[in-house]
Formats: sequence, structure tokens, C-alpha cells
Amino acid sequence: MAAVLVGQFHARDAEGRVYSVHEFQESTPTLDGLAGAAPITSYKLAIGDRVEKLEGDEFKLIQSGTIIVRESVTTLAS
Repeated sequence: MAAVLVGQFHARDAEGRVYSVHEFQESTPTLDGLAGAAPITSYKLAIGDRVEKLEGDEFKLIQSGTIIVRESVTTLAS
């Protein structure tokens, strides 16, 4: 199982600091070796810190508990 970068976006915290967030998808193989039905999506900061998706455009930095809000523009990985 390998995580593939599928997108990147910026998010801001309450103080206005900008965070670069990377979005990954990981397929889960089934017993017959084919990809599973629903890929798992995970998020990390560009510096490697884990990010938890909350509701809508809100995310939480796991280490600090800081809430960040996604900005509207998303860049897709090619």
C-alpha cells in the first residue's frame, strides 16, 4: 500500500499563519489483490506533521491541536 499525493492546499490558523497541506490517497487492496472500494484520504503538512480533517474546511494539527481553515483554491497533483 502506497500513499499517492493527490492535492495540495493552504490553510490558515486564527492568527493568520499559513500552512501548506498535502492530501494523500491510499488504496486498500482486497484479498484478491485488487484495489479496495474506497481509498483512504490522509493529510499532512509539508513539513510532515499529521493533520486531522474535521468538518467542512476545518482541520486540526495533531501535535499542537491548532485549528486551521482551508483556503478556497486547491492545486491538484499531476
